[in-house]
Amino acid sequence: MDAPALSSDRRWLSFVRILGLATLLGLLQTGNSYFNIHQERPDFSWAIAFGLQMPFWLGWALLGPVIGWTTRRFAPYRYSWSVRAAIHFLLGIGFSIFHSITTMSLQHLLHLHPNARVEFSMFSNSALYQLPTNLLAYAAVVGIVYATDFYRRFRERELFASQLSAQLARAELHALRMQLNPHFLFNAMNTIAMQVRQSSNDDAVRMLAGLSDLLRYMLEDSRPAEVPLSEELGFIERYLAIEQVRFQDRLKVEMDIDPAALDAIVPTLILQPLVENAIRHGISRRAQAGRLVVRGFRNDDELTLQVEDDGPGTLSGITPDPGTGLGLRNTRARLQQLYGSAQSFELTDNPAGGAIATVRLPFRSVTTSGVLVS
Repeated sequence: MDAPALSSDRRWLSFVRILGLATLLGLLQTGNSYFNIHQERPDFSWAIAFGLQMPFWLGWALLGPVIGWTTRRFAPYRYSWSVRAAIHFLLGIGFSIFHSITTMSLQHLLHLHPNARVEFSMFSNSALYQLPTNLLAYAAVVGIVYATDFYRRFRERELFASQLSAQLARAELHALRMQLNPHFLFNAMNTIAMQVRQSSNDDAVRMLAGLSDLLRYMLEDSRPAEVPLSEELGFIERYLAIEQVRFQDRLKVEMDIDPAALDAIVPTLILQPLVENAIRHGISRRAQAGRLVVRGFRNDDELTLQVEDDGPGTLSGITPDPGTGLGLRNTRARLQQLYGSAQSFELTDNPAGGAIATVRLPFRSVTTSGVLVS
């Protein structure tokens, strides 16, 4: 269903609710009028009480859409409040007179005033007598119109902000892909060139195939912003397989993943910048073999992801300040966009040596979030 149809349905639903509320108030006023007057006038029936009270409430409910149109047409929001107040005062008098005349006419047609003569003075006196009450009713209807408009504008701004946030998240993911591809591609192609020079053709072919799969995944625009952790780990394993060929025996990888966390929903490419940072500023700084550990576990309603290395750490002066790299800044911004204050990201020193990047997210599984996996 398109947006105009939805908007029309909402207007009708609001009108039905107002009509229902007016009917309820009219019935309550009918009962109150009947019990107060019937004791003194036994001929005062429920039908008479209903005919005298209900038109007042239903009349203002039926006038609601017209008042809404006149409010937006003749007292738009660009006018100052004093000008709008003056316009509404004049409109209120006009609607009050119309309401009184219409109500009195209907009651006479129903013979609810059998002893009263139909004269102009009767209508004018009734309109004057009911003017304060009618003006209050008009003000209430205008208040509902303004409240409805303010709420609609609030929802529109909220929807626009949500769409803008989603677009920003996609733009950041695209920027992350463009940032990662040249850097990683240069290192991988350099390794393949060395394998070819060393006549390791089989290794070069396997690395080219792995690189092709990896780049196809990274460049796929239709991939969702969030994927199951199992899919993200599959990508990281392919990424690390290429890096292990590059570093040969200098890179040892461990995967410590809680099976209960495999269905958790995580941002696409959330682990890659953390792994790249650990390799670039940790493993590659060591002359001897380095160790990289990827962890993922669930703690109640929270998912924790960690990438640990045994390099020089963040406070040694060799690596940059925590979170200042472009990849880590993008990671932090994406997490903020997707989860707000419900997430956390920190890069700290490991007491045993090296650094630990830790991401904490709200735990959502594939079955509960409805995320489609390509």
